[in-house]
Amino acid sequence: MEGKEQGLREKFLKIYADIPLSLRKEIILVLENEPISWNVAFVEVTNKTHKSIIILKKLNELRII
Repeated sequence: MEGKEQGLREKFLKIYADIPLSLRKEIILVLENEPISWNVAFVEVTNKTHKSIIILKKLNELRII
């Protein structure tokens, strides 16, 4: 599963880099009643937290990444 997570992480980071700064504050996901913006997702993904795995899977399911 680590290979798939790494692939999603790389895909997320490529998409994040292309998002205009003004849009990075936009909410892209609600997880456990907590809004997740591009910036929050970036922090979670770069720190490789447990929550980042869930975020990446949800964004993939929603075809955002």
